[in-house]
Amino acid sequence: MIQTENDAAPGRRERKKRETRQALADAALRLALEKGPDNVTVEEIAEAADVSVRTFFNYFPHKEHAILGRNPEHLELALERFRTAPAEQSPLTTMWLVVRDVLRDLESEGELSRRGELIMASPDLLYHLMLSSIEDERRLTVALAERLGEPAGSVRAALIISSAGTACRVAMEAHKQAPERSLRGLVDEAFQLLADGIDPRFHRNRTQKGQA
Repeated sequence: MIQTENDAAPGRRERKKRETRQALADAALRLALEKGPDNVTVEEIAEAADVSVRTFFNYFPHKEHAILGRNPEHLELALERFRTAPAEQSPLTTMWLVVRDVLRDLESEGELSRRGELIMASPDLLYHLMLSSIEDERRLTVALAERLGEPAGSVRAALIISSAGTACRVAMEAHKQAPERSLRGLVDEAFQLLADGIDPRFHRNRTQKGQA
């Protein structure tokens, strides 16, 4: 089939949007590393990416999200994974695949380690990461509860999602302390611990206490 110019236009527009978002995120990270995140302005980021301040706010609500490299496509892809996951796939496995997708994208951008170190060293960036993560986790919890056929307030769905997020944050901190270890490997280790049960004796101890 011959693709017309009109057919190709949406693809070009989406590609341009991705390139602009990436240019802003790259500029924000570079400036934050050079000057410190507290000393960077939106105006400087926009100028470094060769776009207007107005364009900046079309992509990010504030400079912290730009420095964090927040990409809404990651959440949409995660939600799609939950909608299309095979019935036999465990929820934790689906979440693990979601995380690996994001890590692969971030690794391809080549700034994962430096951005992670910057975030872990900045209380302000950690705060904004926490706030944005809470909203992401809320939407993912709703999607997982629907997949499991459980109510929106499902504790199991919320625990799976929030535990996965915590596993990622713990892996990032461990990578900071031991940068020779692969972040992906640390994430895999953290998820395996969740799958195995991080404290297998809990159920036995609780049962014994109840019998005492």
